[in-house]
Amino acid sequence: MQTIGLIGGMSWESSAAYYELLNRGVERRLGGLHSARTMMASVEFAEVTALQEAEDWDAVAAILAEAGRSVERAGADFLMLCTTTFHRVADQVQDAVDIPLLHLADVVAESAVAEGVESVALLGTRFAMSRSFFTDRIASHGLAVQVPGTQHHDELNRIIYDELVHGKVLDDSRRAVVSMISELWDAGAGGVILGCSELELLVKQADSEIPVFGCTTLHVEAALDRALG
Repeated sequence: MQTIGLIGGMSWESSAAYYELLNRGVERRLGGLHSARTMMASVEFAEVTALQEAEDWDAVAAILAEAGRSVERAGADFLMLCTTTFHRVADQVQDAVDIPLLHLADVVAESAVAEGVESVALLGTRFAMSRSFFTDRIASHGLAVQVPGTQHHDELNRIIYDELVHGKVLDDSRRAVVSMISELWDAGAGGVILGCSELELLVKQADSEIPVFGCTTLHVEAALDRALG
C-alpha cells in the first residue's frame, strides 16, 4: 500500500471527509483492520483565504508547496490537494515536489467522460466559478463546461463559507442548490460537478435528475486505486 500525502485545512471539514473516506475505502476494499497510510499537512484556512482574497497567489503557492514538501519528506508516495479553489496553484505545488500530484480536475473529468457525459456544469466557490483555472483543465479532456449564472455566485459562496465549512447543512440551502442544478440541466448540462468538497455534505445523487460528480468522493476513489495498485 502506498502512502497518500494530503494537503488539508481548506476547510478542516473537507479534510475530515477526505480522511474518513480514505480509511473507509481501504476497509471496504481490503477488509479486516486495514486502514489508509496517510500523511497530512494542514494549513491555516483563514491565512490562505486572506491571501487568496488579496490575489497574493505567490504566497499561497509558497505555503502549499512547503506543505507538499513536508508530506513528501514524511514518506508520501503521491500528493492530493484537499480543495478545489486552491488548485489554482496546483502546478506550483507539483513543481515543488518530486512525487506526483493527483489533480482533482483530471479525476473528475475522466469520470464524466467514462460516464459518456459531454457537457458538465461546475458548482463551487465564487472564485472557482469565475476563474478559468479549473474549468479549462476539465475542458482539456474534451468536455464542454458551464457554470451557474453570476446571479447565483454570491449565494453559493455564502452557503459554502457561512454554512458548510462550519458543518451546517440546511434544507433551504439544499433546495436552492438543487434549483440551480435544474437550471443548468435546462441549459444543456449533462452532468453536474460538485466542485467544492463541502457541497457533497449538502447535495446527493438522489437530489438530482442528472449525474452528480462529487469531487471528494471521486478524488478519494482515484487515490485508493493508485495507493492499492
